[in-house]
Amino acid sequence: MTAVRIPPVLRSNVGGAKEVAVSGTTVGEALTSLVTQHPGLRDQLLTGDGELNRFVNVYLDGQDIRYLKELATPVAEHDQIIVLPAMAGG
Repeated sequence: MTAVRIPPVLRSNVGGAKEVAVSGTTVGEALTSLVTQHPGLRDQLLTGDGELNRFVNVYLDGQDIRYLKELATPVAEHDQIIVLPAMAGG
């Protein structure tokens, strides 16, 4: 299983968990597994077409997936995905 780190702003959607174990061989499959387990995250993370919302940053083992293969980036069992929605304010 791959671990997805959940930032504090999204933890209410996952019962307060800091990390959720998901299945999948790519980042996209892992995120699909995450939103299947926790449907409240779907609209916050993904568009209606299943793409990442433009204000969501995703990192695989510390690397921004935009510089890898985006949602097609392969993941392994002990990898860690970090999901960070952009925050606005001032």
